[in-house]
Amino acid sequence: MPQNQMIMSIGVWILIFAIFYFILIRPQRKKEQKLKDMRNSIEKGDTVITIGGIIAKVAKVEEDKIVLDLGPSRTKVPFEKWAIGRVVEKASKDEEVEEVEDKLED
Repeated sequence: MPQNQMIMSIGVWILIFAIFYFILIRPQRKKEQKLKDMRNSIEKGDTVITIGGIIAKVAKVEEDKIVLDLGPSRTKVPFEKWAIGRVVEKASKDEEVEEVEDKLED
């Protein structure tokens, strides 16, 4: 009889861990992976919002940093990739063509 109780108590703890895993841990990991994928897919010309609420266009993408154009004077400010909260608008192909044409004119 005591051995059955011990097996039952171990089974209950395994069940509790499984419930916590599927309710708390797994969804958090999926959310983190989705956020990481979003940050890695940022390209020049995208409009982003930082975790501090700054809305800006991406001027340059580096390995772990992103340079943003802020305000009408287009001040370039570097940010860490983890500081990007979300992408508001992806750059369209028309904007990319215009940027290339502007560079060729200079």
